[in-house]
Amino acid sequence: MWTILIGALAGFLAGHILRGRGYGAIGNIILGIFGGIVGGFVFWVLGFHTHGLIGDLISGTIGAVALVYFFGNRRQGGHAEE
Repeated sequence: MWTILIGALAGFLAGHILRGRGYGAIGNIILGIFGGIVGGFVFWVLGFHTHGLIGDLISGTIGAVALVYFFGNRRQGGHAEE
C-alpha cells in the first residue's frame, strides 16, 4: 500500500516539476512506481542508499522525472522543447 501512495505522490511531483500538472491518479501511480524502480537503480549504481518514506519519495520523484524527460524527448524525435 505504501508503494502505491509513494508512487502517486512521486508521479504527481514529477508532473508538476516538468509540466505544471499531474498525470491523473492512475498515471501518477504508474509513473511513480516505475520512477521508484529507475530512481532506486540509479541511486544504487551511484552508491547512494535511500531509507524511509522521504528517501523513497526522493528517489521515486527523481526516477519519474528522468522517465518523463527521456520518453518525452523520444516521442518528439529526440528534440528538447524550446
